[in-house]
Amino acid sequence: MTITILLDIQTYLFNGGRKIEVITTIDEMQKRADGWRQSGKTIVFVPTMGFLHEGHLALMRRGREYGDILVISIFVNPTQFGPQEDFETYPRDFERDRRLAESVGVDVIFAPQNDEMYGERFQTYVSLEELPQHLCGLSRPNHFRGVATIVSKLFNIVKPHVSIFGEKDYQQLVIIRQMVRDLNFDIRIVGAPTVREPDGLAMSSRNNYLSPEERRSASVLFQSLKLAQKSVAEGERDARKLINAASAHIKSVPHTQIDYVTICDPETLDDVDQIGGPVLMALAVKVGKTRLIDNTILKPKGN
Repeated sequence: MTITILLDIQTYLFNGGRKIEVITTIDEMQKRADGWRQSGKTIVFVPTMGFLHEGHLALMRRGREYGDILVISIFVNPTQFGPQEDFETYPRDFERDRRLAESVGVDVIFAPQNDEMYGERFQTYVSLEELPQHLCGLSRPNHFRGVATIVSKLFNIVKPHVSIFGEKDYQQLVIIRQMVRDLNFDIRIVGAPTVREPDGLAMSSRNNYLSPEERRSASVLFQSLKLAQKSVAEGERDARKLINAASAHIKSVPHTQIDYVTICDPETLDDVDQIGGPVLMALAVKVGKTRLIDNTILKPKGN
C-alpha cells in the first residue's frame, strides 16, 4: 500500500495529475505522434519488452531529459526468439509495468498485440550483413533480424526524435546505430550505462529466472569483467590471456556454462588479439538454464 501511494504521488508530480495513456493500435499511435510533431514537441522513445526493472526506469529517466513527450513500448517480440527460447515463458506483468512507468513520468505506453505488429502474410524483415555475425548472433542466428525489424517498425509507428538504448545489450546498440545510419532514420540514438545490482550483476528481466544459488553464481560475470579491467590497468595487452583468465574464473563457480567470452573492436565487433586502445570485452554465460550477458570497455592507460 505504501509503495502504491508513493508511486501515485510521483505520477502526480511528473504528469500533473494525468494518468499515463495506453495506446494499443498502430493507427492511433501514428496519429498521436503526427500531432506532437506538428505542435513542435520532441518525442523520446524507449522500446522495452516489459517486466520493467531499475535498468529500464533509468533509461526512461534519461529520456525525460531529451524531449517533451516520453513514449515507451511494451511488446514481447516473437521474431527475436529462437525455437527453443523463452518467448512463451518470458515474464509479463502489464499493470506492474504501467505503475512503474507512471512513477518516472512516462506519457504514453504503446502496447500492441502480436497480430497488430505482424499482420496476415507478413514477409518483410530488416537484416544486417556483418554485425550480427558476432557475439550473441553466433548462437542466436535470427535474433538480430527480429530486433532490427521490430525496432524499424516501432520507429515508423512512434516517430521519435530520440531513442534510448541500454549499453548492457551492447551488440544491439551497435546494430541499431548502424541500421539508423544505413536506412537514414532521422533519429538520435542515445546509449545509457548498464544499471547493476549491489553485487554488480547487470539488471535484466531474466534475472527473475535464477534460483537463490544460481543468483549467487551469477555475480561471477561482473567479477570476471573487473578482473580483466584490473589486468589491463596493470599492463596486460594479450586478449587471449585475459579471455582465458575470465573463463577460468567463470568456470570456478557452480551452475555456469560459457557461451562466449570475447574481446573485440567496439564498433565492428571484430576480434582483437592485442589491446592497443579501448576494446569491448563481452560475455554470455548460462547460469542454470538462464542465459545472461554483460560487457565492459577495457581501456589501457593513456587511452
